[in-house]
Amino acid sequence: MKELKYLNGYQKHLLEGVETMIKKNKLHQYILNNYPKPHKVANDKMLYNYVMELKNEYLKKGDPISKVLYDPKISLENQALGLHTYVSRVQGKKLKSKNEIRIASVFKRMPVEFLRVIVVHELAHLREKNHDKPFYKLCQHMEPNYFQLEFDMRLYLTYMDVFGKSLY
Repeated sequence: MKELKYLNGYQKHLLEGVETMIKKNKLHQYILNNYPKPHKVANDKMLYNYVMELKNEYLKKGDPISKVLYDPKISLENQALGLHTYVSRVQGKKLKSKNEIRIASVFKRMPVEFLRVIVVHELAHLREKNHDKPFYKLCQHMEPNYFQLEFDMRLYLTYMDVFGKSLY
């Protein structure tokens, strides 16, 4: 059985269930039954608008975001799904920092719920830098089903890793 690298840290009984679904060739059925179609956020402009809608709904007073894009350089091999970065620039005598959110290009063809998990995660970094209790509480505030959706997204990444193909 191939290593389930996207599910590191999950409980043993969950991993055994995933391995059983893989062996019985049922993982794709679970994913497609729960997430039958991909989203329509197809380009960087649409992604920017999608991110800004969520930001304006949940983080009105958060730092502004200057750029949002799908980034083909973000590698799933390094366990990176999205990045929240600060770009500092000198403007006159002041140092200005701008926030950028980059989402792995693989999310262009996934269900909207999986895109939302990544966007919520990166937006939470505007307020909380570390992956601690307040960070995950904010993620759950923006997406009450955050943990289940994150797990299911990781199941889909596992499916792509094990079978070498996409469902969407």
